[in-house]
Amino acid sequence: MSVEDSKPEGLTSPSESESVSTVLPGVSQPEAPPIPPKPAATPAKTTSELYAESFPKLRLGDIVTGRVVKRLPNAVLVDIGLKAEGVLSVDEFRNQDDAAEGREVKVYLEAFEDRDGFPVVSKKKADFQLAWETIKQKSESGEGVPATVIKRVKGGLAVEILGLDAFLPGSQVDLRPVPNLDDLMGKHFEVRILTVNWYKKNIVVSRRLLLEERQAQIRRELFTRLNVGDLIDGTVKTITDFGAFIDIGGVDALLHISDLAWNKVVHPTEVVNVGDQLKIKVISADPSTGRITVGLKQLTPHPWERVEEKYPVGSRVRGRVTTLAEYGAFVELEKGIEGLVHISEMSWTKSIHHPSQIVNVDQEIETVILNVDKENRRISLGLKQTLPDPWSSVDERYHIGQRVEGRVKTLKDFGAFVEIEEGVDGLLHIADMSWTRHVNHPREEVKKGQRIETIILGIDKDARRITLGLKQTQEDPFYTISKELSEGDLVRARIIDLPKPGVVVGLSHEIEGFVPLNQLARGGKKAKEKYQIGEELELRVLRIDLDNRRIALTERGIHPELDEPVEEPPERPERPERERRRERERYRDEELTDRFTIEDRLREFEEERYLED
Repeated sequence: MSVEDSKPEGLTSPSESESVSTVLPGVSQPEAPPIPPKPAATPAKTTSELYAESFPKLRLGDIVTGRVVKRLPNAVLVDIGLKAEGVLSVDEFRNQDDAAEGREVKVYLEAFEDRDGFPVVSKKKADFQLAWETIKQKSESGEGVPATVIKRVKGGLAVEILGLDAFLPGSQVDLRPVPNLDDLMGKHFEVRILTVNWYKKNIVVSRRLLLEERQAQIRRELFTRLNVGDLIDGTVKTITDFGAFIDIGGVDALLHISDLAWNKVVHPTEVVNVGDQLKIKVISADPSTGRITVGLKQLTPHPWERVEEKYPVGSRVRGRVTTLAEYGAFVELEKGIEGLVHISEMSWTKSIHHPSQIVNVDQEIETVILNVDKENRRISLGLKQTLPDPWSSVDERYHIGQRVEGRVKTLKDFGAFVEIEEGVDGLLHIADMSWTRHVNHPREEVKKGQRIETIILGIDKDARRITLGLKQTQEDPFYTISKELSEGDLVRARIIDLPKPGVVVGLSHEIEGFVPLNQLARGGKKAKEKYQIGEELELRVLRIDLDNRRIALTERGIHPELDEPVEEPPERPERPERERRRERERYRDEELTDRFTIEDRLREFEEERYLED
């Protein structure tokens, strides 16, 4: 039962008494106003609804302005009006001042809470979304956007554009490869947006495309007013091994290493450096390829134009040794002009095998101009010509028959070279070493370094040859023995050899005599069995041949009773002429073989080669 049902009768509520009009007699009462209807009752809200209404209306994906409430070492707490603060990494703040407590920051709401109950927010995504429209517009139009180099990353550079991070590949930094990307840290320049990935939040930009377009425009304008032969100003931009690139008003021109100077340039840095201001000459300009070539050496006259006037043959000049080669030394007379001193022109007295025996690199020397070939740009120089030639007056200092003393310098198969003064050598042939002995090699008579006395046999000033004799320093023993012996004289001699044709005996003055088989008293057959080396014989002189230097002896007739009969060779039957001719040819071949051995051939070859040199 309700409260109203429990009221006693005759009692009314205040509201009911007010609603009843009191009518007084004689008094007109005003008309009561109408009573408005009561509003419909509002349904009661749940606790969760009332809790949700206490927070601002946020949706996932919204960009919310928050406030930094606390700065931690590696993170920042941001109040965005939710029950907990969002957490941002300090790496998302490019400017660390923006992460200070109390600063406002815009963040992207990714989730209301994570497993720990904290809202998930991102400053990087908020920045990207805020700049998205501008980035999209710049990317579609191809316009340049300002960029700042932040750091170096793998493959290129990280740059900031419109407040976002972007990747600038190393190949897109400049028109040519940049040797050191670290030099660009903090630099500001314009770039073009190449690609944008919304999901990965990646932006790739290029500076090279903008430079190429601008350079193409500048090049088109430049070619309209540039002519071959013009003198222009430029700045050295880049240096490579093959030359330097010159900036001539926004366009690069090649200054090749061969056009830097008239002289040889090993590396361009010998002449120019990066940043140098140069006046250069246009050598070529090709509008179709866009290539421009300039030269620096063309501003000065070619040093070879008047080389014959500046360096007449026979004049003495000083220069610096620049290069040593096996065949000689190159000497720089002036910038752009070099001459060659051949090793044969380095010394009158020494045998030069390499120029380092006489000169060194960077050494300053005096030379004589021997020849000038302007067409082939060659100058022959002489070093030994600065000193007197010892052979120029050799005929004044020496004469045939003069005795000279010298040092054995070199031994060859055909003889020995004897230095009679510095720069003047004479040849002592093996045939002029001994009167009596057959010399096979000069070491049988002389030794290297030995000082000997010789006689000059011949002088050829033009061929620079002097012939010497060693045996001529002594009297010819054949001439002496020819005075002591006569044909028919008896002599006693000892056997020194038993060759097949007869017996060789030793006479005075170291001269050998020969006894044929038919002149032996004991018979010619089997002489080696009947005679012994060292045995003394009594002999008679048959013949003395001074021209052929031979002495023939006989043992027969001295003691006739001891002479054995000589057996005459049996008569040979008559042979046909063809066989006799073959026999003569065979005998001639054997004779030639005996006379000319391989050693003789080699000796003659060495001697001919020396005479040619």
